[in-house]
Amino acid sequence: MKRVHWHWTAGAPGMIQIEADSYHEIIQPDGTVQRGQFPVEANIPPLRPGQYAAHTLNANSHAIGIACDAMAGAQERPLDWGSNPLTEAQVEAMLDRTAYYCRRYGIPVSRQTTLSHAEVQANLGIAQRNKWDFMVLPGMTRVDDPVVVGDELRRRLTLKLKALDAPPVLTAPPPFAGLVIAVTAALRRIFGKG
Repeated sequence: MKRVHWHWTAGAPGMIQIEADSYHEIIQPDGTVQRGQFPVEANIPPLRPGQYAAHTLNANSHAIGIACDAMAGAQERPLDWGSNPLTEAQVEAMLDRTAYYCRRYGIPVSRQTTLSHAEVQANLGIAQRNKWDFMVLPGMTRVDDPVVVGDELRRRLTLKLKALDAPPVLTAPPPFAGLVIAVTAALRRIFGKG
């Protein structure tokens, strides 16, 4: 696998068959991840109609599709979040899953490899049909350039990957911990307790 594409379903909570058929993973408003119908490896060419996740027009080969189940009834301009707005929990889960796939398949973080559906035309040169997922994130009051929004998602993804690479933080024992342990052991030997 070579790319991860971020989507929203334009639907309400609860995975339906068309979503299961279209995406490898669907993320519910609380951040719960549901698997789609096809494994990511189904998108390795040659692609067979009806046997892979067809999430991005003419750009599904080697591409993993992750969708947030959100934005039912949403409108781009003026921004109307609809009845099922995108949640921060969904964005975090989407980035967590992307980090997992980046690690698993060695996918670098870049505008060409980790991108939203709205960026496919600009970043990959593959024409799409008026896709605006993601031109807005939770907390925004108007849509923005999809590459700007994508850059923010990639910045957050990079931080997640760096955190995974960081060595574990070892906490120092409290002062005199060794002395307390030694005295406790000596008292147990003397009094035969424990």
